[in-house]
Amino acid sequence: MHDTDPRSRENSRPVLAVCYDFDKTLSPDNMQAQGYIQSVGYDVEQFWAESGAFAKEHHMDRNLAYMYKMMREAEGNLVLTRKALMDYGARVRLYPGVEDWFSRIRSYGKEKGVTVEHYIISSGLKEMIEGTSIARRGEFAYIYASSFFFNDRGVAKWPAQVINYTNKTQCLFRIEKGVLDINDERVNDYFPPEKLRVPFRNMVYVGDSSTDIPCMKLVNVNGGHSIGVYDPIVRDKGKVRQMLTDGRIRYYAPADYTEGSELDLLLRTIIDKTAAAEALEAFHQDNIRGTD
Repeated sequence: MHDTDPRSRENSRPVLAVCYDFDKTLSPDNMQAQGYIQSVGYDVEQFWAESGAFAKEHHMDRNLAYMYKMMREAEGNLVLTRKALMDYGARVRLYPGVEDWFSRIRSYGKEKGVTVEHYIISSGLKEMIEGTSIARRGEFAYIYASSFFFNDRGVAKWPAQVINYTNKTQCLFRIEKGVLDINDERVNDYFPPEKLRVPFRNMVYVGDSSTDIPCMKLVNVNGGHSIGVYDPIVRDKGKVRQMLTDGRIRYYAPADYTEGSELDLLLRTIIDKTAAAEALEAFHQDNIRGTD
């Protein structure tokens, strides 16, 4: 993983933070449905139906409910360890082009004088995401996702963090202020605009569904860029078109991350705009300071 302390490095270049949901944004399906659910003898639809019903019955966060069900159904079938979850993560399929997307976009940003950083903000499992090839290569500046507490034998015993559709927005404020650690209370401190490491105008949020709407809206109304993606094979644009109509997103594109794709060209254009806008902002600040 890249250095995550923004105060420890040179910040002469503007930073563009590209934030992604994971399931059905970078991967075609929920990560748990790509090996784990089958391994405990469940039909995928049945697993999610029972998890949802359990959450409703007990007035429970839906993410806590699925994590509880994962632990319960593992009993007698497998030992739910960090390693096992990472191994399941290694099997997760990714959309076309995802494997080399992050380095390619960073390289383009560097050419334009913009430091591009990639972040995950997901209700999925951090341990599974950490098992993917892209996370193992350290493509992400930080991964915000639900996670388990593991005992000294590495066995999952309790939820450690739960990321749901509302507290996803807190992660954006952490990125904005450069206060990345989930327990760092400085996220609530006031930061003057010139001290914000990544102003919202320099954020991109990429997601696929209603659980991403709070983040999409927050980025949008503050001058950033929200992108809805849809499966490039199924090509059902219903959700993203509705999000566009409702003002949740500014753009939508197929979840095709290959070079030259619609999404690739869109991100490059956003980088170009960021470089130009930050150059103009620098002129403006020089004028304010009276710099000749």
